Amino acid sequence: MGEKKRKEEAKSIFVFGKKNYKFMFIGLACIALGFILMSGGGSDDPNVFNPEIFHWRRIRLAPAIILIGFGIEIYAILLNPDK
Repeated sequence: MGEKKRKEEAKSIFVFGKKNYKFMFIGLACIALGFILMSGGGSDDPNVFNPEIFHWRRIRLAPAIILIGFGIEIYAILLNPDK
């Protein structure tokens, strides 16, 4: 009886469940996608201005996707895996 109880206590208890980790990876993918969409638009020559840096993708879409990714991360942390 005592040995069985010790084996149960020896099992590692994870803080998060499988569902939490799935949502965390989805959130990380959204954040990475946002930063990828935000990249680019620069100019090779510092004397030439490239108006592509103010494209709606870099100003509106990418930050929104990053914020959605952070929201998914918060949801993944607060999600109760037992339910």
